[in-house]
Amino acid sequence: MSEDKMITVQVMERKVKVPPSLTIIKALEYAGYKLTHGVGCRAGFCGACGTVYRMPGEAKLHFALACQTVVQDGMYLTQIPFFPGQKPAYDVTMLMPDAAAVLKVFPETINCLGCNTCTKACPQDLEVMHYVAASLRGDVEALADLSFDCIMCGLCVARCPAELVPPHIGLLGRRLYSLHVLPKAPDLATRIADMDGGAYRDQVAELKVRSAAEIKTQYVARDIEPE
Repeated sequence: MSEDKMITVQVMERKVKVPPSLTIIKALEYAGYKLTHGVGCRAGFCGACGTVYRMPGEAKLHFALACQTVVQDGMYLTQIPFFPGQKPAYDVTMLMPDAAAVLKVFPETINCLGCNTCTKACPQDLEVMHYVAASLRGDVEALADLSFDCIMCGLCVARCPAELVPPHIGLLGRRLYSLHVLPKAPDLATRIADMDGGAYRDQVAELKVRSAAEIKTQYVARDIEPE
């Protein structure tokens, strides 16, 4: 691409020329950066590529996933390195689906300021503050529902002035909802009982002696919805 069709982005004080059609991750690689951290699935699911950037003349910080965001001329950006978030160990089977469970595992949740900074930082446009509020009400169904699409990127953790960990609070809520509230699937229980009884032992043994190519062929040809 000719120089006059390139745009300029600034990466941690270094100005580089890149094609305007690239995502932030591809632009960094185009500029010669070797990405060994802060990059994962490249499809917007893993949350590894949390990015902060500003545009010229703006005071506002923008938050995004680098694999899903196209560069803009004048963008001043940086990748966020991994940093540890509070992740206590707990036995979900010993907890009830209520606010007391959330506060037992994450007592700092009570310090939520209701500032909505977490929501503004979310690249998935989730209502993060609302699901944190749901956790304090003990509404695990709303907590699970509102946090369902969280990809654990940690951008809300980086911005929270009360130093909460909304992604892990949401994960606790989904576990509590799944264990205590969500109706059990009878077909799943039947299939687990069949497996425990050895119903598929012969089929598994047969698969073990097949080649990878044979297994792939069988998988592709499977009847996904048998009548």
